[in-house]
Order: sequence, then structure tokens, then C-alpha cells
Amino acid sequence: MPVRVELADLVFARDSFVLRGSGTFDEGVHLVSGPVGSGKSTLALLLAGLLRPGSGGAVRRHDVLSTQLLLQFPPEHHVTSPTVAGGEAASWELVPEEALALAELSARADDDPFHLSRGELKRLTLACALLNDPDLLLLDEPFSSLDCTAKKKACGMLEERDAGITIVFSHERAVLPRVDEIWEMEEGVLVARGSVPGAIPPSWRHAPPYLRYALEQGARPMNIRLSDAREALCRIRG
Repeated sequence: MPVRVELADLVFARDSFVLRGSGTFDEGVHLVSGPVGSGKSTLALLLAGLLRPGSGGAVRRHDVLSTQLLLQFPPEHHVTSPTVAGGEAASWELVPEEALALAELSARADDDPFHLSRGELKRLTLACALLNDPDLLLLDEPFSSLDCTAKKKACGMLEERDAGITIVFSHERAVLPRVDEIWEMEEGVLVARGSVPGAIPPSWRHAPPYLRYALEQGARPMNIRLSDAREALCRIRG
């Protein structure tokens, strides 16, 4: 059976902040966009089961046997071992060489993880999470601490995942992966914008500027990446 996660009239309150949402996350790549402080991280914790709905509704996981959450906090918080390969990558119960190759860190195998930059650590934890291949993969701001080249590499890694549910929580508006569904968080309210390409603006309020520009020119991108916008512009300009 396909895995899915259902939010049933979810309400979570903490002090003056209230999060609300309904909808279903099916298999594929989902982008939950929205500004800083809108509730994306709180939603990630609720979906991971680390927070419980206390004011109403429910999070229902269907056939989800494994869940992995990568937090937005500094990647140093994920470090558990004294070496990159024999310790850190191996602690994920993976073949260390595969994880380091995916993260492009093969030359750093014997280093102390704390000698890596934040961007390198981010690449390592993302590679390990993807190779771990959970049914539900939750990525809170996975592009923070990465330069443009590393962001593009991370997007490519996400796009190669061909099973399970991947949910990216991000306010990134410059480098984005190909996705199947778009959601938005605005002041604690989760809104399902729908499937791509139909969900691309005008319904998507936090769309990247390059997508808005392409639409203003009459182009119809097939997905949300910069390359999709460029291809759409090329088609109309012949």
C-alpha cells in the first residue's frame, strides 16, 4: 500500500501561537514554503511525532514504518561520533564510502566531523538521511548553510529519491528542487496549493521571483526550478 500522512483538522497551540491544517501528504516530494516564523518547523515536529496535537485534530500515518527528521538547527547537533567515515557515517548503519561519495566528502573520511564546515556537515547528514531511505523524510530548511552550488547538488539528491514521502520545509526562493505538491504556511495556517504545475502562481503566494517573471511573460513552467522557468521562456520565444 502507498504510504501517506493525513492531517485531520489539526490544531496545535503554544502560548499565543496557533497552528492549523488539514490535508494529505502522498508519496512524492512536497514543498512547504512560507516566511520565517510562520510555523514550518512546528509542523515538521508534529509530522515526525515529536509534538502531539493538544488542541484538536490528529496526525495519521498510514503504512509509515520509518521516519527521519533533519532539523534546521546547526548541523553540529547531529554529530555523534569522532570521525566522519568510521564513526559518523557508520552510525547511520550505512556503508560509509557510499555516504561520503554522495556528499562529495570522500577525501575527509578520517577527519573529525567538527572540522567540517556547516555546509559540509549539512551535505553529510542529508546524504545519510537519503541513503537511509525512510518512508517519511522531513527536511527542515535543508538548504541553509549551503552555497549555491551545494544547494543545486542537494536538490539533485532529493530529486533522485523515487519512493516514500519527502517534505521540504523552506523559505528558500532561489534554488529549489523539482516537486510534486506545493503547500504554504502563513501565520500558522497550512494551505494546500495543489499539484505542480497547476499550483504554480498565481495561487502560490511565496513563489520565487523568477517563476513570477516567467508567468508575466506568458510562459508556463512545468515545475518550480530556475531551469524550468528558463525552458518555458525559451519555448515562447522560439
